[in-house]
Amino acid sequence: MKETSMKIKEKKQIPDFKTEAEEQEFWAHHDSSEYIDWGKADTVTLPKLKPSLKTISIRLPKIMIDELKVLANKRDVPYQSLMKIFIAERLEQELHK
Repeated sequence: MKETSMKIKEKKQIPDFKTEAEEQEFWAHHDSSEYIDWGKADTVTLPKLKPSLKTISIRLPKIMIDELKVLANKRDVPYQSLMKIFIAERLEQELHK
């Protein structure tokens, strides 16, 4: 049986950039895997990163909004925040069935 070995390709050297714009232009046209061994990269957690938000408009019956406000008041949270909590919980349930 023949033994096969994988040849490890040497990484290219990342150039020095004079400006951030120059660096952005470079990475827009080059594959980072030719320069960086992503297998050796550390995993990072960004705990203070806030998700981007998008405002939407939704029409709900007045009675539903009134009931949401009552529930929100019992929990001492704004009713729109309670709606986000309810939606997030339901999404979690649906996605993990």
